[in-house]
Amino acid sequence: MKFKTQLFLAFGIIYGIYAILHVYLWQKMDQLDKEMNSSTKSYNSLTLTNTIHDELNVYSKASRELFSNPPIQLKEQFLKNRDRAIQNINNTIFDLQKLDTSDQTQELINNLKASIESYEEIQKERDRLLKEDKSQEVTKLYWLQGQKVSEKMLEISIQLLTLQSNSTNKQINNSNKDYYAINSMTTNYVLLDYVIGALMLFWLLWNVTRRLNHVSSVMGSVNFDTLDKLPRIMVKTKDEIGKIAISYNEMAQALEKHTRQEQQLKIAAEEQSWLKTKVAEIATMYPGICNLENLAHLFITKIAPMVGANYGVFYIKQSNGNEEYFQKLAGYAHNNQLIGTESFKLGEGIVGQSALDNQMTLLKNVPENYINISSSIGKASPAEVIILPAEFEGEVLAIIELASFASFSKLDQMMLKEVMSNLGINIKSISRHIQVETLLEESQALTEELQSQSEELHLQQEELRNVNEQLEDQYEDSEQKTKELENIQTILEEKAQQLTLSSQYKSEFLANMSHELRTPLNSLLILAQILAENAEGNLTSKQITYAETIFSSGNDLLQLISDILDIAKVEAGKMEISIKEVSISDIKDILEAQFIHVARNKSIEFNIEIASDMPKFIYTDKLRLEQILKNLLSNAFKFTNDGSVSLIINKVEKGTYLNKNTSFIHSEIDLEFSVKDTGIGISLEKYDIIFEAFKQADGTISRKFGGTGLGLSISRELSHLLGGFIEVESIEGTGSTFTLYLPNNKNIKQSDLTIPQLEIATAIFEETNSPVNPMVFSTKTEENSTRMFDKKALLAGKKILVVDDDVRNIFAISTALENYQVEVMFSENGIEGISTLQSNPDIDLVLMDIMMPDMDGFEAIKLLRQMPDFENIPIIALTAKAMKYDRDQCIAAGASDYISKPVNIKQLISMIRVWLYK
Repeated sequence: MKFKTQLFLAFGIIYGIYAILHVYLWQKMDQLDKEMNSSTKSYNSLTLTNTIHDELNVYSKASRELFSNPPIQLKEQFLKNRDRAIQNINNTIFDLQKLDTSDQTQELINNLKASIESYEEIQKERDRLLKEDKSQEVTKLYWLQGQKVSEKMLEISIQLLTLQSNSTNKQINNSNKDYYAINSMTTNYVLLDYVIGALMLFWLLWNVTRRLNHVSSVMGSVNFDTLDKLPRIMVKTKDEIGKIAISYNEMAQALEKHTRQEQQLKIAAEEQSWLKTKVAEIATMYPGICNLENLAHLFITKIAPMVGANYGVFYIKQSNGNEEYFQKLAGYAHNNQLIGTESFKLGEGIVGQSALDNQMTLLKNVPENYINISSSIGKASPAEVIILPAEFEGEVLAIIELASFASFSKLDQMMLKEVMSNLGINIKSISRHIQVETLLEESQALTEELQSQSEELHLQQEELRNVNEQLEDQYEDSEQKTKELENIQTILEEKAQQLTLSSQYKSEFLANMSHELRTPLNSLLILAQILAENAEGNLTSKQITYAETIFSSGNDLLQLISDILDIAKVEAGKMEISIKEVSISDIKDILEAQFIHVARNKSIEFNIEIASDMPKFIYTDKLRLEQILKNLLSNAFKFTNDGSVSLIINKVEKGTYLNKNTSFIHSEIDLEFSVKDTGIGISLEKYDIIFEAFKQADGTISRKFGGTGLGLSISRELSHLLGGFIEVESIEGTGSTFTLYLPNNKNIKQSDLTIPQLEIATAIFEETNSPVNPMVFSTKTEENSTRMFDKKALLAGKKILVVDDDVRNIFAISTALENYQVEVMFSENGIEGISTLQSNPDIDLVLMDIMMPDMDGFEAIKLLRQMPDFENIPIIALTAKAMKYDRDQCIAAGASDYISKPVNIKQLISMIRVWLYK
């Protein structure tokens, strides 16, 4: 800013202060006028409030005198006083509402109006009671109600009076403050104007001399020995002094630029000198090296400190036949960590890719634990890793990998590239030298060998004739044996194919047998269950017992079918497991619920003990674990007539255990489940027999205990599937202990198992419809009958289509459903079922068998789902084949749900209710 401009600015500020003072005084006077008006308004409001308060006193007094039932002459006077007072109160309230519109005042006025109205209602009630000559009630009305309302009105008026008084005082105080503020501000502004004028004059003089002194001091502080950084004149004004400063700053910038260019040229020359020195130092190392091991060791120990690397590895190219790879040959600060690899192929990993691309690779921001560079007091990860190939005529002969806590500078990288190009030449030279030496040694050895062989050659010629004759004889024998081996291989391949077909036929046979056995068993169990329930109450207790016995026998047969299919699954090696988190307390509750009534019936003590150090949850297949423990406990109860049966669950020390029965070593065992009984025991020579399928300790025709002998065989194979084993310890006549050892490992996989992965057997345990215990049947009480009636009412009038090719199943299911007042229609194959459904669109649900002639259940369900009218109709699939993936296939075909035969009626009815009311 020029001097002229500064002068104009100083006088402008002074006149500006005067203008601001006038504006301020005008605003304050206007504000003072408004505050006076507000004070007047507040005073008027206060006057009206006083009037309301006085009139309320008159009104309350007149009303109070009227409550005392005065003489008629005084009563008229009191009425006039009261009416005049209430009229004045209402008029004054009306004026006050218009005058003071504040929320608080309006709220108090509204409350006062409400109180007055309440008091007038009380007055009306008083007049009515006086007309009825109820003086006592009038007195009670006044003291219980009138007195409270009167006090409330006076209280509100006092609040209103206080509010207006405070508002008036506040307005008067504000006016006084503004008046004194105007006087004070006027005086201050006049004084400020004089002070600012003097300051502006002083500032102008001081500013000019200060900047001139600053320019002079900066110019005088220039050090001509350090021209790379000259001081600057920090003047931001554009006046005459500012122009001088700008010219000086431009000159200083030009001098600094020239100085930096000189320094850069000097640094570049020094770097080139350092680079050539280091390259020459490496080059002088090569003479006298005669093998690659020495070269690698000397090079890596020399180059790593030069570039500040703290870790290094040298890889050399080698070949094995037609396969080429890079092998680690030397290292720097290498501590044999199990990180990375000792060798790699082209393109394998980052190092292999660098070798394949023949390019340097620089890794920055290396993650922690990538590799640790250690010393005697600690270890840490590097900041950068650099990988460089050494090549000769385009062929990569070696790779070095260096790691450093600091970053590799560009000069370091340039030096590494330079020495790596020379390294390839020296590696090739040494390799050729080694080849020449090797060939020379081989040549000398061959010469000596030829001399010795030439002497033996004559002797060997005669031996060779004899050998040739023997070889001819052996050749003829070998040809004969080759033909025999080919024939044997052909026979073995045929046998293998036969075994494969046999396994497939066995799988299909078992599946079909399951269907053929379960189909008649389905109708048998359904009808037996219906008879045993005796819903109509027309059977005798003996007939009910007969039905229960038939039902129980059918369930035993069903369990036998399940055991046979289970052992088939085990033999085929397809017993899959699902490792999940299992609660120990859940296992205990399930086993207690199942076996406690057995113990009570046999008067045997039954205990389940869990060690205190056992975890609450373990990892295993819950279904298979329950199956094993149920088999072991069932055997224990079967062979124990008195005493006790116990299940003890312990945590053992994790480690490797030897199975005494099979001499097979199991690792990672840390759980044991011991089933102890005081039964008949097992003799030592029968330990192995009891684990064989269909074998028992007592296998004679006069045996005392029944059973198929499949339980222990299945349990043993299941324990192997779970990664464990079963051991038995027994004393004949005293009791037995069967111990299941298992790992607690959530990562066990099917691939870890020893049984082959073959697809056979059925999904016995995918269904939850376990056989019903016939002992639970009992005579229906009135409560049960009522509950059954409610369930039947839910299905009454529903129409269900049963599609099944077996008349027995149709009859059994129809009979069961008709007991629930269901209208049943049936068809014998998929084609008839679709036709029946189209003819009867009011059908509510379809029970679809899977294996049927002409059109099976899968195809029928798919066709129904393609029809818009039956797209959402509930379809429950029924099958007796129970193959592994039947459920998935049924759901994929479009079935709503799935149930296997023999059908559990309660489960079927429950499923039907779910889908009818979903």
